[in-house]
Amino acid sequence: MINNLQDTTTLSNGVKMPWFGLGVFKVEEGPELVNAVKFAIKHGYRSIDTAAIYQNEEGVGQAIREGINEAGISREDLFVTSKVWNSDLGYEATLEAYETSLNKLGLDYLDLYLIHWPVEGKFKEAWRALETLYKEGKVKAIGVSNFHVHHLEDLLKEAEIKPMINQVELHPRLTQKEIQTFCLEQGIQMEAWSPLMQGQLLDQPVIQEIANKYNKSTAQVILRWDLQNGVVTIPKSTKEHRIIENADIFDFELTKTEMKQIDDLNQNHRVGPDPDNFDF
Repeated sequence: MINNLQDTTTLSNGVKMPWFGLGVFKVEEGPELVNAVKFAIKHGYRSIDTAAIYQNEEGVGQAIREGINEAGISREDLFVTSKVWNSDLGYEATLEAYETSLNKLGLDYLDLYLIHWPVEGKFKEAWRALETLYKEGKVKAIGVSNFHVHHLEDLLKEAEIKPMINQVELHPRLTQKEIQTFCLEQGIQMEAWSPLMQGQLLDQPVIQEIANKYNKSTAQVILRWDLQNGVVTIPKSTKEHRIIENADIFDFELTKTEMKQIDDLNQNHRVGPDPDNFDF
């Protein structure tokens, strides 16, 4: 049972990662971004997820520094993730991209660094770079994002170090059971991006009925479903009340029946690109 916002899962290498964090996809540089990250830290969030392509690492870094000071915590209390973009996949290019991200964030290390998309012919060299960064102690954990089972199988044939994380689009319309099963067998922690399907599930009748029973919002029910499935989740919000509300999911537990009702909403429907068919 996950009991509070700072509870962690232990990754395959022993590193502890919070089950719950803040995502900042599509939040532009500026006060809104800085304030969102600071709100999250103030209200007990300890995991922040960004990426090079979001073009907001500088603001995230500023918010982390200010948030740490205001909350009276240390850098070691936070878990910070970034991701290498497709145009930087390759051994040397990925090493350089990591340093660029680190400089923009103003940090000495990252807790987690991910390959953002499985670009054919490029992701293995990038993975080799991540292994180097990991061995050199520059990053606490390494992983991938948007990898299907066949991408993982392909990577594992040559990888010295298994990915510790696979971050994928995952929500009640895209439950990703096949990948979940594979990752569980391999000791790879699953993480959900777009857990609320960009707001498209907030009026879903089945989830609404469950929410009414617990006096919770549909968003809170979905995020609780993630955690009970053993999936790390990073909902995005910039509004303080929503940041607080999203994390208020530790005082109720969904029944097995309710978990299955939500699982059964799956339609393999994506709001983002299919990792087998993207052109960026």
